[in-house]
Amino acid sequence: MTHSTSNRRPYDNVVITTPVTIPYERFSNKTAHWWIGRAVRSLLDDSGIDKADIDGFCLSSFTLGSDAAIGLTEHLGLSVRWLDHIPLGGASGISAIRRAARAVEARDCDVVVCVAGDTNHTDSFRQTLSNFSRFSQDAAYPYGAGGANASFGMIARHYMKTFGIEREDLGRIAVSQRQNALRNPNALMKKPLTLDQYMNARPISDPIHLFDCVMPCAGAEAFLIMREETAAANGLAGAKILSTIERHNVRTDDVVQTHGGWVADIDDLYAMAGLKPDDMDFVQTYDDYPFIVMMQFEDLGFCKKGEGPEFVRSHDLTIDGDFPHNTTGGQLSSGQAGAGGAYIGLTEAVRQVLGTAGPTQVKDAKVGLASGFGMINYARGLSSGAVILTGDR
Repeated sequence: MTHSTSNRRPYDNVVITTPVTIPYERFSNKTAHWWIGRAVRSLLDDSGIDKADIDGFCLSSFTLGSDAAIGLTEHLGLSVRWLDHIPLGGASGISAIRRAARAVEARDCDVVVCVAGDTNHTDSFRQTLSNFSRFSQDAAYPYGAGGANASFGMIARHYMKTFGIEREDLGRIAVSQRQNALRNPNALMKKPLTLDQYMNARPISDPIHLFDCVMPCAGAEAFLIMREETAAANGLAGAKILSTIERHNVRTDDVVQTHGGWVADIDDLYAMAGLKPDDMDFVQTYDDYPFIVMMQFEDLGFCKKGEGPEFVRSHDLTIDGDFPHNTTGGQLSSGQAGAGGAYIGLTEAVRQVLGTAGPTQVKDAKVGLASGFGMINYARGLSSGAVILTGDR
């Protein structure tokens, strides 16, 4: 049992309800506003909550142009008394839960829409990359290394060399996620993936190869956060928040990242929940690349640093395995809907603990962990977070 190193307060009487996924499309001529609007409409339809009762709005998106959350309130006809716009990439969903839950708990608002989504035009991904990070513009682009693959390739090479990780070890993660995706009707990747196919895929930015990379797409993910009595009054089952952590720009002494921010607060995560890693019935990690998944297995306490390869070899990561992981197929096989990638593991985690995940449901899942990771600059991702949820069936 771990011991808390701080006096973090629990999340009393707050639940996450109504997980929504707007099915992804590889390319779309619709705007990000349209995708986000569809998600909000689905939240209202699925929950039965009246739009006038939505008094909190939290948004993450890369492709809104000059708009932010405040502009979307007018686009969507919302009038809210609590508002947030979270530009933390793959860590945005965890931050949204933390901030919205505290606002609801403090009664600054009653019902919060948390939504993330993006469009994917034929040129929108390039435009996002070109304006993504000052670090990238200054340190990488002048040398001809455009986009995240080059930076992540450097981090991956350093991580693999430091801990003796082979590509086959990372391939097992990608292959298991593809197997899970075949049970997810919304996944864009519909064909099985073998380890041989993974190993023989064309290189992108060594050691990153084709099946190490997420495929950009259009889509949106969303959920509602409210008090337990509000959910009960509306006949909604909710996932209870047992604990969360969030950390930015940790271990600045690492020349190139070998740890994420989770390591700074991991004892708090489990102590606040009164649980340990072995108690998790499933895990949803942020998976922009398989090596980042392995890093999370270590940093989230499922094995020690450097033991990721052996952990992957000795566990079955599929839905019916002994360590169900990224049960939708994750972004590697479902697609990365921009900032929606920060939410895909969260909406699935809520479904899992509520027993409503359908074909991807883990048997008897009662408690699980979801994590986030985002904002790559050059040698590290700056933002990390995690949440432990349990069900209210």
